[in-house]
Amino acid sequence: MAGATGYSGAAERLAHEYEAVSFEQVHGAVVAWLPGTPSRVIDIGAGTGRDAAALAARGHTVTAVEPTAEFRVIGRALHGGAVHWLDDSLPELRLVRGVFDLVLLSAVWMHLDDVERRTAMTRIAGLLAPGGRLVLTLRHGPVPAGRRMFDVSVVETVDLAGALGLKAVHHSETADVLGRPDVRWSSLVLVGAAE
Repeated sequence: MAGATGYSGAAERLAHEYEAVSFEQVHGAVVAWLPGTPSRVIDIGAGTGRDAAALAARGHTVTAVEPTAEFRVIGRALHGGAVHWLDDSLPELRLVRGVFDLVLLSAVWMHLDDVERRTAMTRIAGLLAPGGRLVLTLRHGPVPAGRRMFDVSVVETVDLAGALGLKAVHHSETADVLGRPDVRWSSLVLVGAAE
């Protein structure tokens, strides 16, 4: 996946950054939207598995999708068998099967260009169980050297999801938990039709 460019060589350093903050610190704004009972969850672009492991600890059955081999190795070492790891990537997710009550896309969407985002949103909408939720974070700020990122707006994302029957039920803006003053985040929760 082109969007994973720049992560392999920096995996060890990035793993320390990712694991230094908790799931609740990163996703506090959307915790109320997580399923309250054990559910099927997929974390797409799972990185080191911090979020996937936190969701598994809440009783969910979690699939962690991560295209960067180094992150999968680190994730398995840090979080053991708490999650099922899968080597796959957006926009197609060719190996993912089934439907999920929660789809998490944290710090991933900005790696896809506009054509890839349209393909990916269609695929993701098809992964949602009736009434399922998509939790998505969008990064805003300068692109780090060696990375592939695009400026993605909340409006574009909500419109793209809306065209596929997903309804935005939450939007919040937060500062960067790693303390980068020029980076901010948008958190979205989108809900699929209940059938």
